[in-house]
Amino acid sequence: MRWSERQVRMLEEMGIRLRPDSHRAEGPVGGTDSTPQPPAERGASEACASQDKSAVASMDWVALRDAVAACTACKLCESRRQTVFGVGHQRAHWMIVGEAPGEQEDIQGEPFVGRSGQLLDSMLRSIGMSRHADAAAGDPARQVYIANTLKCRPPGNRNPEPDELARCEAFLIRQVELVQPRIILAMGRFAVQSLLRSSEPIGRLRGRVHRYQGVPLIVTYHPAYLLRNLEDKARAWDDLCLALDTVEHQAQPA
Repeated sequence: MRWSERQVRMLEEMGIRLRPDSHRAEGPVGGTDSTPQPPAERGASEACASQDKSAVASMDWVALRDAVAACTACKLCESRRQTVFGVGHQRAHWMIVGEAPGEQEDIQGEPFVGRSGQLLDSMLRSIGMSRHADAAAGDPARQVYIANTLKCRPPGNRNPEPDELARCEAFLIRQVELVQPRIILAMGRFAVQSLLRSSEPIGRLRGRVHRYQGVPLIVTYHPAYLLRNLEDKARAWDDLCLALDTVEHQAQPA
């Protein structure tokens, strides 16, 4: 099914320009519903032609990925190699939110790669978790979904700007809504600021359970920071243990 002319106009008003090869919607990705769904139709037809984020709020995974790939809402689209959408089990119990893609993420199109990604994978293995989703047999309780606050790399790996974070926010909100995680790990200053609307240092926010859209949220350090500050790895381990305890407490009968 192709995007209708009305849907294309609506997305263009949001700053999203569809590539010619993205006008055709694909089937469900990683879902369990075998009933064919028209993601573009459902994602766009129910939204008004405005920038109030309602169009993104009704998209499913396929339409959302297409919208991210085609987005030109901020100037980062001019310098990116590709967008970095997300990776992992789409109904994982754990969701990790990072900051912005770096050079390797921009090249590979996946969040948390390179040395920081290797450290993150080691941290996840230490608690029996993995980012590598197996749609057929993967246990969502033992897998994570990883996304960034920004889907495009800032030039030179500079800090994200407020307007860039604001324009990308709807995509992350929708990812959280689709995953429906039981716990969120916010890694790094800009992820924390975006999710908690707080300018407090990470050191003051970690060690307790926060909430994002009703989901328990744990603040912790970004793996790239831990590579430069080895003494804080023990604190990051404490944060993982707090997340484990929080999820375990949720599973206990009232």
